[in-house]
Amino acid sequence: MGFKCGIVGLPNVGKSTLFNALTKTAAAQAANFPFCTIEPNVGEVSVPDERLEKIAAIAQSKEILPTRLNFVDIAGLVKGASKGEGLGNQFLANIRETDAIAYVLRCFEDPDIVHVSGEIDPIIDAQIVETELMIADLESLQKRITGLEKKLRGQDKEAQLTLDLVHRSIKVLEDDRPARFVERLEDEEKAFKELQLLTSKPVLYVCNVDEDSAANGNEMTQSVKKYAEEQGAAMVVISAEIESQLAQLEDDEQKEYLAELGLEEPGLNRLIAEGYDLLGLLTYFTAGPKETRAWTISKGTKAPQAAGVIHTDFERGFIRAQTIAYDDYVTLGGEVAAKDAGKARDEGKEYVVKDGDVMLFKFNT
Repeated sequence: MGFKCGIVGLPNVGKSTLFNALTKTAAAQAANFPFCTIEPNVGEVSVPDERLEKIAAIAQSKEILPTRLNFVDIAGLVKGASKGEGLGNQFLANIRETDAIAYVLRCFEDPDIVHVSGEIDPIIDAQIVETELMIADLESLQKRITGLEKKLRGQDKEAQLTLDLVHRSIKVLEDDRPARFVERLEDEEKAFKELQLLTSKPVLYVCNVDEDSAANGNEMTQSVKKYAEEQGAAMVVISAEIESQLAQLEDDEQKEYLAELGLEEPGLNRLIAEGYDLLGLLTYFTAGPKETRAWTISKGTKAPQAAGVIHTDFERGFIRAQTIAYDDYVTLGGEVAAKDAGKARDEGKEYVVKDGDVMLFKFNT
């Protein structure tokens, strides 16, 4: 499953450079002028997880298959995009298809790289993007009201629920707050998601810094951190330039380069970790002689639905799931030893899968 993360921001903040580096491709043309990216570029990357190799070594697997995620590099947005300025309409259509939005914010000084508004202020940049999305959401909601009121006259109960959500969402947006702040009950969540509001998506602020600020950030990243906390969003500091250099190096060379810069891991790892936390995702594993594989699910997923990520037949015919905690699997030395130690549990349909579980599903076809 993984997740699909849209990379957005004003022109010339380093979106496409970051996308190229993270996906280790040159698919997105990076250049020093607005609207360099027109069509959205999609890059699939493996989710790094050191647990995979340890499990595979014990299971003597022939193949290791990490879970995957998609980054979508979407055209640079400018003020007025909600009204069709720049590539606004295209931008808004592309962003609806993502699970989360990463706002790339320029947090570095460079006189050779122009800024679309003439000054460098990551908070203002973030607010411009958010405002355009909120305006688009308002227009989308207002267009729904007439149709919902007609359904309501026909005694449509679902229309009443949706119309109530629409009015509450409009109130929040008119108060200059994104739709993710709309208070809603659990049984309203499905209807709320169906509204497909741009500002209801989880947000991750990506501070693009220079090489010297990659380890500890700078004054601009500190201001973004405070702003992110206020907005209920996450933030991560990344140097697109460093990530570009890392993309050209082998694994051992990457480690040396990172150590020289005082960094423990690539920015991609931190971005993925923040993204998973933001979306409430976790990873479970399957292991055997053929392959060891990672699977991504949402926190709170029960065993049958986790099995369904592999194949719908697994969920439909679910019987039970042999489950071994990652620490037990590695410490004891695999499935057989875990069984002997009583650490291989047979879990039923109500079991909530935990991060790191090594699972074997039993099912009827």
